[in-house]
Amino acid sequence: MKKVNEMERFFPRVGYGYDVHRLVEGRDLWLGGIKIDHEMGLLGHSDADVLIHAICDALLGAANMRDIGYHFPDTAASTLDIDSKILLRKTIELIASKGYVLGNIDATIVAERPKINPHIPAMKQCLAEVMDCDEDQISIKATTSEKMGFAGREEGMAAYAVCMIVKS
Repeated sequence: MKKVNEMERFFPRVGYGYDVHRLVEGRDLWLGGIKIDHEMGLLGHSDADVLIHAICDALLGAANMRDIGYHFPDTAASTLDIDSKILLRKTIELIASKGYVLGNIDATIVAERPKINPHIPAMKQCLAEVMDCDEDQISIKATTSEKMGFAGREEGMAAYAVCMIVKS
């Protein structure tokens, strides 16, 4: 029987990511790499883009490279107020250093407001440019939590992402 390491080039790897940030006044709202007009934004060490952070965690997890906080700590001055698109680009470079390329991403944003669906095409275009992939490799969906929990009370937003990577 072949070892897993010898066989991994034949099998895709799957990763899962989740992120959540609190909504606050006085911050811009960044989701999927684009700025969305809203009276509140997400609080975080970086620009707090929950979608990109969930995608980064999914990619890193698929490549068995730990998580976003390990590579880009929220205690580092170098990541203070950083544009999450930079973190995503660096994540793509990290998985490439192990010989992986993106297969696809399926992500969901959980928020009561603002309405996310009108912004999904711009998010997909932005993320495809950052990751140097086809927009068809990125699926983004939006849902509410039916006014339940922290997202339902508009205290924060969450994002979930699943990805598949393959050996290049």
